[in-house]
Amino acid sequence: MGNTVLTGKSWADRIFDFIVYLVVLIVIVVTIYPFLNVLAISLNDSVDSVRGGITIYPREFTWDNYLKIFTFSGLITGFKISALRTIAGTLLGLLSASMLAFTISRPDFHGRKFVSTFLAMTMYISGGLIPVYMLVKDLGMMNSFAVYIVPGLVSAFNVFVIRSFIDGLPYALQESAKLDGANDFTIYWRVILPLLKPALATISLFLAVGQWNAWFDTYLYNGSSPHLTTLQYELMKVLQTTTSGNNGDYRSNIASMASNQVSPESLKMAITIVVTVPILMVYPFIQKYFVKGMTLGAVKS
Repeated sequence: MGNTVLTGKSWADRIFDFIVYLVVLIVIVVTIYPFLNVLAISLNDSVDSVRGGITIYPREFTWDNYLKIFTFSGLITGFKISALRTIAGTLLGLLSASMLAFTISRPDFHGRKFVSTFLAMTMYISGGLIPVYMLVKDLGMMNSFAVYIVPGLVSAFNVFVIRSFIDGLPYALQESAKLDGANDFTIYWRVILPLLKPALATISLFLAVGQWNAWFDTYLYNGSSPHLTTLQYELMKVLQTTTSGNNGDYRSNIASMASNQVSPESLKMAITIVVTVPILMVYPFIQKYFVKGMTLGAVKS
């Protein structure tokens, strides 16, 4: 009894903590191991990788796999376009979603129920691939950069997430700003938007990952425009070529790589790391906003 009081934890609590830590450790290992394995293969000599047995560290370290990647002209262009569409799509998506969320959160906006219902319907009802393709074609967005941004500019899910956050803010903030002579846009830009950092950080992650990983829209609308290709689309072509050997240009490139001791498997692993690392670098900068609120102490009643 005395030992339990001094240590502050009983044996049952210690056993429970041990089980929790063990489960968390297993989840971490299961989650991280595939990424470390891909990284190890991408950094390992291609000829040696054929033997198998690579775990989480390379047996024969080399940078050749990454150096050979950038001999593909399409990958460089794809990286630039993917980065540009990620930045533009995220910023414009945040702006449009937050403005619409602010509008339908206003009690004095008489059409809020209609707009909210209309937005909710888009989450469950879709026109389908062919009508969307015909619409994009009729709008003249084929073979253009706009097709990466405009069709997905407003997401109902993002709007409702931001609106729920705005509804949790004290309405007295907007009332006090009105008393000081602020108009609606000033309230949105100077009062509401700075307080939306946690919600905007979360939505920006969704938007950035979606834009960075997108390739199907490139295939549908910009497949005949090499200057508008994306990194994921080029990766898809490389993977398709290594398994079926369809694309002539990529097939010749990979054949030349094989003669230079770079295997298609190592190429796939290296490209996977190149595609994954940039988006992973975003997490440390926005993770803190997932938990911390921005309105604590803003208004006290």
